[in-house]
Amino acid sequence: MPSMPVFRLATRAVRPSALFRAPQVSRARVQTPAAFIGRPAFSTSMKLRSGQHDDETYEQFSARFEKEFDGVQDVFELQRNLNNCFAYDLVPSVEVLSAALRASRRVNDFPTAVRVFEGIKAKVENQEQYKQYLEALEGLRLELGVPLREELYPEEE
Repeated sequence: MPSMPVFRLATRAVRPSALFRAPQVSRARVQTPAAFIGRPAFSTSMKLRSGQHDDETYEQFSARFEKEFDGVQDVFELQRNLNNCFAYDLVPSVEVLSAALRASRRVNDFPTAVRVFEGIKAKVENQEQYKQYLEALEGLRLELGVPLREELYPEEE
């Protein structure tokens, strides 16, 4: 006898019958007990404080992220720092971006190095600012051998 029908029979025998099922209560009728109202939610992650860097100047922001990129040891940390850096409503300074490019070279992550320039292009207000960033980072870009997306895929522009 194949094992599959035996398994099906065994699982059918375990299922409760309709006579013993508890009645289903709609979610609209379920109320939160008063003991749980106002209690803090349990979480295993650290609570993020939105006002942590509110009074930070642009120079302090740049210094903080330069330091973070200088200490990067793996790809996850590099990408997390880049996401945090580009999440702010400003374009990172050339020093921060050069530290990010050096960190991507240090952890040997070519795609992230290319995406740094894509992030710059997405964050700047106009094409002229993008060209200024490219001029400022041209030496480092050539030193590290990081092509632009426009150079890799010229027909997609």
